[in-house]
Amino acid sequence: MRIVFFGTPEFAVPSLERLLAAEDIEVVAVVTQPDRRRGRGSKVMASPVKQVALQAGCPIYQPQRIKRDTHTLESLGALQADAFVVVAYGQILSQQILAMPCLGCINAHGSLLPAYRGAAPIQWCLYHGEEKTGVTTMLMDAGMDTGAMLLKREAEIALTDNALDLAHTLSAISADLLVDTLAALAAGTITPIPQDEAQATYAPLIQKSDFALDWSKEAIALHNQVRGFYPNCVTQFREEPLKVLVTAPLDDASWPQLPPDLQALRAPMTALVEAGEAQPGQVLGLLKPYGPVVQTGSDPLLLLEVKPSGKRAQSGTDFANGCRLTAGEMFHS
Repeated sequence: MRIVFFGTPEFAVPSLERLLAAEDIEVVAVVTQPDRRRGRGSKVMASPVKQVALQAGCPIYQPQRIKRDTHTLESLGALQADAFVVVAYGQILSQQILAMPCLGCINAHGSLLPAYRGAAPIQWCLYHGEEKTGVTTMLMDAGMDTGAMLLKREAEIALTDNALDLAHTLSAISADLLVDTLAALAAGTITPIPQDEAQATYAPLIQKSDFALDWSKEAIALHNQVRGFYPNCVTQFREEPLKVLVTAPLDDASWPQLPPDLQALRAPMTALVEAGEAQPGQVLGLLKPYGPVVQTGSDPLLLLEVKPSGKRAQSGTDFANGCRLTAGEMFHS
């Protein structure tokens, strides 16, 4: 089978590598986003997908706007590919492109469609506290993740998983599922299933305002926000921004899902809470050796890792000791 692979970020790399390694699949070209300035120093760098394609010796196309790039469109048409495989490419494909391959354009989407259509399914499913998600392969159409579904594979979500953890899990599932999908399409043993529009939910682009922590929310909601939008959630402490990277919600429902070492903290945490009433955002005390405990709109939240402005990430305890944090101080929204 001759395929063209469309992808850009690290999430797409396992899928490209898996397709390159498949004996019955030939990757005849790779389409990825143009080189961008990335990381510290803002150096111009190739996308993770391009780096893999270069090592494999694949022809590479990097149009600024693929729908308007005549050279790329003519080249793709001339390749006579059986399928285009799309994983987190980053541009919308026109109907002209969708119609080029004989088996269609196959996309691997990081959710159990029709749930969480859109740009950020991993982040929003964590934000909403989902306990499972997965990957869906589909035949692309002109809509946003609205095409007929081909195969699905589920994945459980642990309370301690953040967006990076879940992306790593789903990227590996995508790689295997795409190979299975292509084999079934080639054999004619798969029937596309239309999505139920009544069940559709959406995962829109993340805005900067989504990172702000509101301490009047419940502990579990704040925890889900922190892990969903990792590593960008921010609060104010002593009139300076502080990124909150890793937390543990200390409500009754969450305790059994925490690692054993944290479950052992229940007795000392209870003592902190019973010491007196606190306002949302107020520090109840320090749970050694883990970090400060902060009151929320419901239960306490343990800050396991934070990043002060201009400094490296550090454990909650190192932060508390370094700034001589005291009970009663406030984190502000």
